[in-house]
Amino acid sequence: VMWRQEDLFFSGLGGGAPTGEPVTRPEEVAERVAAGGDGITFFPTPPLMHGTSTLTAFICFHFGQRLVIHRKFAPEEVLRTIERERVTSVSLVGDAMLRPLVDALNGPCAGTDLSSLFSVSSSGAIMSDTVRAQFTALAPNVMLLNNFGSSESGFNGTATDDSGPERGFRIQVNSRTQVVDLVTHEPVAVGEPGRIAQRGHVPLGYYNDPEKTAETFFRRGDERWVLLGDMATVDAEGIVTVLGRGSQCINTGGEKVYPEEVEQALKSHPDIYDALVAGVPDERWGTRVAAVVQLRPDAPPLDLPALKAHCRTRLAGYKIPRSAVFTDHIQRSPSGKADYRWARKVAAEA
Repeated sequence: VMWRQEDLFFSGLGGGAPTGEPVTRPEEVAERVAAGGDGITFFPTPPLMHGTSTLTAFICFHFGQRLVIHRKFAPEEVLRTIERERVTSVSLVGDAMLRPLVDALNGPCAGTDLSSLFSVSSSGAIMSDTVRAQFTALAPNVMLLNNFGSSESGFNGTATDDSGPERGFRIQVNSRTQVVDLVTHEPVAVGEPGRIAQRGHVPLGYYNDPEKTAETFFRRGDERWVLLGDMATVDAEGIVTVLGRGSQCINTGGEKVYPEEVEQALKSHPDIYDALVAGVPDERWGTRVAAVVQLRPDAPPLDLPALKAHCRTRLAGYKIPRSAVFTDHIQRSPSGKADYRWARKVAAEA
């Protein structure tokens, strides 16, 4: 993704003030730093190849604050670093990083001093309700934030307090973000599905890929826009409910199922450590919902009927996995993002 520095400064770095009004002059960045004092320590825990960490680092620099980095995500060392360096803000990528922290706090790192920690934010993957509740029980004074953004848009918004499996992944988006029609690129009506788009400070396109650039970037009037990969709806209050990545959507018997919703339901089971959901070929339905599940090390065996019974309490019938593969390890990218190509291959081969 090719960004101009100015566009990335305002879209990905909050214009030098993620918690307030963006600056209007370059000199104002230095003036705010001088007036703001210190005492904030940022700790981005994913690899720096991930936008979550890179943008966190640059936001920290523009605040004139202290940055902690490490070579590799190791849960126990992360917690020891938070205690030793008096970290105030941690960024990570979803359950793949939050759940190991919970396990460490329940085990070898029980009693770790997290009194300096103010917030834990996730981008690129959702911290599920189940794991959030487990972490909150151990660190009740820490604010947990599910942020929404992308390499093509920077920051778009933060999940609402009532966001969850029952109501969906609901986002309070910024003024530059809309849900638009797939064909006309005009704003959709309340309740109608469309794609999330952002206007104004957006990238120039994809490097050496004019075809993909033409599919993703467009102009409406005098403004540049970028289409994100996520499908969503918007309500009368402007709250956006993210349905999931359009490219991962499973069409089973004409019904659309977004893997993220099913994964949240699966991970609410106390014996499930991690899960991915993908669509595999099915003679009757065309495609069926399949789950790849990693159980906790000390968990008793879990079969498909028990899995279905659990999901039935949270999902409509057509969203419930029709098949499941139990594996010792869920494969994810180094940054913690889901590897759906791997999950689809494992589910199909089984």
